[in-house]
Amino acid sequence: MIKISNSNYYKPQRTKQNIHQHFEKLATMKKTKVLYWTFTGLFAFMMLGSAIPDVFSSTEAVKGMHDGLGYPLYFIPFIGVAKVLGVIAILVPGFPKIKEWAYAGLTFDLIGATFSIIASGAPVANWAFMILPLSMAFCSYFFYCKKLSAGSVSNSKAVNVNRNLAAA
Repeated sequence: MIKISNSNYYKPQRTKQNIHQHFEKLATMKKTKVLYWTFTGLFAFMMLGSAIPDVFSSTEAVKGMHDGLGYPLYFIPFIGVAKVLGVIAILVPGFPKIKEWAYAGLTFDLIGATFSIIASGAPVANWAFMILPLSMAFCSYFFYCKKLSAGSVSNSKAVNVNRNLAAA
């Protein structure tokens, strides 16, 4: 029989202040998750909406990317598939490294599209809209990082408790 001494056993103190802090952290995490999924959903919707015409090389996509910006025809479905894969990566839970790469790729796509529109000599009204998907990308990624750091703090506390119990 293993006997755990009281000095090594982790026993949290239950005070009103600790309980209040615990519920504040839960409320903050819930708010962060709601904001993360809201911005991520909007960002995914915008990116998927721009990817579907590209995947099928619709006349809209060909007119905008090939005729308007001068991209080759084979590039249009390629960038569409890349966007779809990026959207899937940011929506599927887990896989933090893949998610980081997906955010980077989708952001590069948006910055490249903005630069291409500006470089083609289009008026401000044509490229000013790009601020919206770029801000959605920023907010989604910001709350993704915030959600990760909030989760890692609670996980690190659990790991420390388990280490203390194992050391006993």
